[in-house]
Amino acid sequence: MNLRLPTIALIIAAATALLPHNAVACATCFGQSDSPLADGMNAGIFTLMGVITFVLMGVGAFCLFLARRAAAYEALAAVPATFPTAATTTPALIEVN
Repeated sequence: MNLRLPTIALIIAAATALLPHNAVACATCFGQSDSPLADGMNAGIFTLMGVITFVLMGVGAFCLFLARRAAAYEALAAVPATFPTAATTTPALIEVN
């Protein structure tokens, strides 16, 4: 019983693969390019191209954002920092007569 089931399945698969089949092609593959199926396929292709373009534009915009931010950081790092000292932060003593 253990060997019979895989053997039967193999025979059925081989018989199915070896039987002659007619080629079933869609209207686009068969050459009828004015069918609704071809129009739908073209709409799907253009939609996917639009999605890919949108995603690539987002990646490019993010890279531009990072480049601008890095340039601003470099410009900020080039400016010497002035830290407040005790003389500038201590309030002046006012004498009242």
